[in-house]
Amino acid sequence: MKTNINLKILLLGLVFIVGSASMVVAQSKDWVAPKDADTINNPFAGNADATKAGKKKFVQLCAICHGDRGKGDGIAGAALQPKAANFTLVKIQDQTDGALFWKLTEGRAPMASYKDLLTEDERWQLVNYIRTFKK
Repeated sequence: MKTNINLKILLLGLVFIVGSASMVVAQSKDWVAPKDADTINNPFAGNADATKAGKKKFVQLCAICHGDRGKGDGIAGAALQPKAANFTLVKIQDQTDGALFWKLTEGRAPMASYKDLLTEDERWQLVNYIRTFKK
């Protein structure tokens, strides 16, 4: 009887470990927005005022993980898995505004969803500011 309980605990622990490892492996892959996100147009493209507003939001909400220069080296980002995105990388900057907007909207652990926290305009402003990290 006791052996049965120990065996069940062992099996439950293995299921947890395998499940956790699968989640880490799945999330270590590149995060790709759905293709239809690429068709979403940025209503604030090239708008300097929107970019300035995006910087304010970035400092308030994003820099803690993504760092002041957007390199993914913020103090809270050090412990994240997967790591916070480095916005200076070509693979980030090559994404469409719509894809970046979709990611800000939907989130993916540990990245928060900003769908309910920020307005659409604020999310687009962040997209504009993220563009300033292009090398």
